[in-house]
Amino acid sequence: MATRIVLAPTVSHCIETVAKREYWENVNNYLKKRKEDKMLEGKIELLRYFLETADFANLRRQSEEHILNGKQVQFIVSMKNKKLLYEMTVENSQ
Repeated sequence: MATRIVLAPTVSHCIETVAKREYWENVNNYLKKRKEDKMLEGKIELLRYFLETADFANLRRQSEEHILNGKQVQFIVSMKNKKLLYEMTVENSQ
């Protein structure tokens, strides 16, 4: 099963902050379980790689205008054939 994570930046929290929070939430959940959990391990590894390699200045630039105009932005992060993939979606807020 491929790991896929949806990250939603806001006016208060940029994509990098949202990714870091998600990373640490998953690490803490993994440590609390005290047993192996392949799904959490996959999420942690995906988020670690995203945090280490993404161009966050560019991602903020891409999403900032939409967020400031009241639109909901999401980044879908996944891995395919050992290659990091992420795409941004934009929806009007209700």
